[in-house]
Amino acid sequence: MNDEIWIADDDRGVRFVLAAALRDAGLAVREFDTVDAVRAALRKSRPALLVTDVRMPGESGLTLLEELKAQGIGPVIVMSAFTDVATTAAAYRAGAADYLAKPFDLDQAVATVRRVLADGAQSAAPAQSTVATHALLGESAPMREVFRLIGRVAASDLNVLVTGETGTGKELVARALHEESARRDRAFVALNTAAIPSELLESELFGHEAGAFTGAQRRVTGRFEQAEGGTLFLDEIGDMPLALQTRLLRVLAGGEFYRVGGRELIRCNVRIVAATHQDLDARVASGQFRADLKHRLDVVRIALPALRERRADIPLLGQHFLAAAAQELKLPPKRFARATLKALAQRDFPGNVRELENLCRRLAVIAPGAEILPADLGASPSSGVAGDWSDALRTWAEQALADGEADIHVRAREALDRVLLEAALAAHGGHRQNAAAALGVGRNTLTRKLGASRQRRR
Repeated sequence: MNDEIWIADDDRGVRFVLAAALRDAGLAVREFDTVDAVRAALRKSRPALLVTDVRMPGESGLTLLEELKAQGIGPVIVMSAFTDVATTAAAYRAGAADYLAKPFDLDQAVATVRRVLADGAQSAAPAQSTVATHALLGESAPMREVFRLIGRVAASDLNVLVTGETGTGKELVARALHEESARRDRAFVALNTAAIPSELLESELFGHEAGAFTGAQRRVTGRFEQAEGGTLFLDEIGDMPLALQTRLLRVLAGGEFYRVGGRELIRCNVRIVAATHQDLDARVASGQFRADLKHRLDVVRIALPALRERRADIPLLGQHFLAAAAQELKLPPKRFARATLKALAQRDFPGNVRELENLCRRLAVIAPGAEILPADLGASPSSGVAGDWSDALRTWAEQALADGEADIHVRAREALDRVLLEAALAAHGGHRQNAAAALGVGRNTLTRKLGASRQRRR
């Protein structure tokens, strides 16, 4: 073994810039353009670390990675422009110490090489040849980090907390974690804890015996038993009642439970992936969520970005959803015009990926031509009405400023308060408490603002 860093990549440009950065950092570097060239060099010496591309002419970099792991040679860093979940997870399963997504920041790449050299260890995850196909898509930097985390964590049995706004794809992350784990051949069981009435949720999770309560005529197994050996996905965990949080904590701590109304102690081997769109730290602070349960669930956190934070992925996702909808609904394929993709990328999509998917399904059915034009999109739900009134407000403000009018900010706020209050009262039949709740203000605040507005209008 020597102290050289070996770089294997058929792209000469990538090899050149990475080798130059590593040499500038004081490291010795040797370059290769094929897997066979690396094998030939290995007959004479071994590197301190190998950085290899995934896809090269001839054999795959992952094949080489598995060979090196079997021979105890490493560590190895994998780099690739293909930043999907399957590729990333396959690299970690095959023994990669880390993963660099192209294009990468050179400073980050040098720091990764130094860290891996210092660690001197490879991943202990077992090699698998199965590569799953995942619905998670994205090429943006935030999604590359998500894929990297999934790939690194999937092979472990650590509990994972997936956070993100509604519609970002939290269940897809949970399924990817399951499919890339050693539990892939066992069950993946999902339960939305917010969709089950609190009085039934305990039975849904743990099952019940015959006669445990009115209507319980036979024994029913719960989600924990159904997921034995596999993965249990608990969606919207932040809405779980406190009493049930206590029982869930006991199961996570001891790995055993009783069915409702039962006396038989049941042991379980289940990996938990939980998800929430809420701020669990805030719920813990307000006493709505147990801190000890949060710590049990939040061993590894994967934060999914909102779609507006990864706009670069919108064209890719849109084309994928449009093609999938046409295939599923047995419709002629359609395509987005370039201007339409640009318009889509400018939308906010408060419903995130789910909203974009629904829009594409609708366009697959109702768009009149084979090419979808910007006019086919219609008004954006996130910017249509809001855009109209904000544009009108801007026009009014610019004119008022040009005319030298005074107290512009005060007048605008008064008008905004008055319109919101009157609209909320009209929508709720004059009921002040309901109107205040709809606006997110207290009843006293609404009453005070109404009084002040009427006083000014006199």
